[in-house]
Amino acid sequence: MANTEAVDYQTDPSRYKHWKLQFDGPVATLMADFDEDAGLRPGYKLKLNSYDLGVDIELHDAINRIRFEHPQVGCVVLTSLKDKVFCSGANIFMLGVSSHAWKVNFCKFTNETRNGLEDSSRHGGLKFVAAVNGACAGGGYELALACDEIILIDDRSSAVSLPEVPLLGVLPGTGGLTRITDKRHVRHDLADIFCTTTEGVRGQRALDWRLVDEIAKPAVFEQTVRERAEALAAQCDRPVRAQGVALTPLHRSIEDDALRYTHVTIQMDRGARTATFTVSAPRGEQPVDIEALAAAGADWYPLALARELDDAILWMRTNELDLGTWLIKTEGDAATMLALDAMLLEHRDHWLVRETIGHLRRTLSRLDVSSRSLFALIEENSCFAGTLLELALACDRSYHLALPDDPDAAPRITVGEVNFGLYPMVTGESRMARRFYGEQPALDAVRAQAQQPLDADAACALGLVTSNPDDLDWDDEVRIAIEERVSMSPDALTGMEANLRFNGSENMFSRIFGRLTAWQNWIFQRPNAVGDNGALKVYGTGEKSRFDWNRV
Repeated sequence: MANTEAVDYQTDPSRYKHWKLQFDGPVATLMADFDEDAGLRPGYKLKLNSYDLGVDIELHDAINRIRFEHPQVGCVVLTSLKDKVFCSGANIFMLGVSSHAWKVNFCKFTNETRNGLEDSSRHGGLKFVAAVNGACAGGGYELALACDEIILIDDRSSAVSLPEVPLLGVLPGTGGLTRITDKRHVRHDLADIFCTTTEGVRGQRALDWRLVDEIAKPAVFEQTVRERAEALAAQCDRPVRAQGVALTPLHRSIEDDALRYTHVTIQMDRGARTATFTVSAPRGEQPVDIEALAAAGADWYPLALARELDDAILWMRTNELDLGTWLIKTEGDAATMLALDAMLLEHRDHWLVRETIGHLRRTLSRLDVSSRSLFALIEENSCFAGTLLELALACDRSYHLALPDDPDAAPRITVGEVNFGLYPMVTGESRMARRFYGEQPALDAVRAQAQQPLDADAACALGLVTSNPDDLDWDDEVRIAIEERVSMSPDALTGMEANLRFNGSENMFSRIFGRLTAWQNWIFQRPNAVGDNGALKVYGTGEKSRFDWNRV
């Protein structure tokens, strides 16, 4: 049956309860004013600008609207409308009443949202300034850390802090530990003090320890923020006079066992605990120049695909926890898909094309870090070509149907130039390079066959697919593989898949997902955090937490 308490990730500014947007030339200001009575679930109040999943859903939407609807913006200032409070982090009472799965999914989405700020800064030129005008704790400071620069008001009371370890018995789970070391280069011993004190660090000491980039007295704080934001915006090459693209509501149908969009359909088999994603290639005539794609707006295929697939992944991750194996299929015309890819590459420096590529990049990365088994099924009428081939390259396994008696009808995959780096993973490498560990002979062999439709035998010989069963063996081999996968421990599979998918070089983002969130996942289940006398459970009750002192 359909989930009647499903979380919907679609929203728009007219429905925001927690954020206010303001535009002034090249600078946008995103102001936190969280409605304490508008939590996503009952049982807690969002006091002191503490946040839950609903707050981050709005943040994710707001940043996307700035990216696409306001191309004149070169810098976003994040600040607060609350007196003396920037953001006090994730709502502790929300964490206390939430299931383990809810906490983990919440932290993952929050991570992705913050990582998205850095992704836009790196690839799209959009810069971010945290104007910290009050207490900034936990996830609030982690939001500031994701910005390019942090300016702290020097009012003798406002401080930055990561108090999770001493206060709650958990970790700064959305990248805090990693960003203060890998990004801000806070010295190890100073970071140790900072992360084990509840009161935080303020003023000159915060600047000296590299926890912030600038401090400013209250009388000049707003001026300092504005000047710095304008300076960063001046470095951005987003167009000042371009017309933005309105992110109109997605066309989505929610059924008991299906989720349908224009280009993405998900069919759910609850008995088998699988979900089948079918992604359609573009249909009909496609825009051939910038003017035509701008006129298409949010209906332009690559942008529509990115938005639909992003929403679908989020919906399934949050609302369908029991469907642990996702089967990825495609359909459509490969030539049309490859022609569209050629246009993306030709115009990749145009702001709208660049932002669309960015949306696709972040969406594919969301697929990479989803704790689901991913199998690609390359069947008749499939269209795993170019951008859509990335879906198969992201999968744990891929099965390619061979038709030795009817070669003309045999499904083929096509490698495109986009598969060699247009959509890097969070590690910074392409999925193709990840697949072959960056070994040049294997990559050269694949590149030599780029733009050539490859049948099952050719794809298997190049190492691009896992298996190439013929039509006599296809049904049994695929069925057995899926049934075996579904029968295994989801916990063990999640750990195995994450390790195998990210087999290359490590960076800040892979450390956040691969190490920090894994540790946080474990700590969230420990009695010291969530037991009857755990720090997270007794917070706010006046009782003192009681720890098991054994080191594990």
